[in-house]
Amino acid sequence: MEETKKSATEKAKERIERLHKLHLQRTTARKLNHAEVVAEDARNKLPTNFEARQRQADWLAANEKGRSEAAAKGLNYDRIKLLNVSAVEAANNEKKKQKKNPDPGFTSYEQATARQYNRLVKQMPTMDMEKYQNKRRAVGDNIFYGDAHTISQGTHRDTPQAIDNMVNDLEQQMMKRKSFSRRRMHNDDADIDYINEKNARFNKKLERFYGEHTAEIKQNLERGTAI
Repeated sequence: MEETKKSATEKAKERIERLHKLHLQRTTARKLNHAEVVAEDARNKLPTNFEARQRQADWLAANEKGRSEAAAKGLNYDRIKLLNVSAVEAANNEKKKQKKNPDPGFTSYEQATARQYNRLVKQMPTMDMEKYQNKRRAVGDNIFYGDAHTISQGTHRDTPQAIDNMVNDLEQQMMKRKSFSRRRMHNDDADIDYINEKNARFNKKLERFYGEHTAEIKQNLERGTAI
């Protein structure tokens, strides 16, 4: 009788322990499920280019770290990188460089703005990774990796060095525009066949399109032998 009671008591304890384990597993699963839902909601709120920007940031950090380590050892980091490039990849990169035109000229205002933006981005110094992460955590991923519809007013303050860099770049642009001025000097020895500057431009356009076809008529008019 006592053995039967003991066995029943032990069975009851085992059932209670199993129930307790199941309760713990259910609580753990509930927490994990909630954490996954929160993480998925955060991912959905991120911009579409978040992963691409994150990969670019990781690559810049790794590149800066490798360059610093190579400089500490007195090595040329660019040569070390080339040692890890295959012959096929090097040939493809060389073909791309040959196809790329450094100055494609003006095509549209959108492409001109994009080239200006890429040039300014290349001139920006690489940010320290610790400062980068601190700033990202301070403003949040939604604003830090914002898109065209993100409002980030009041979350960024330019440093005096950044303002000086902007001023220097604007001054360089002004100097470059002056050196590439398209204004033509007046030639006193040229024939005057216009009454104002607008008419002069129109006459040059006519000469460019019809000059070779009307050269004989013009010569006859100048000699007074035209019929």
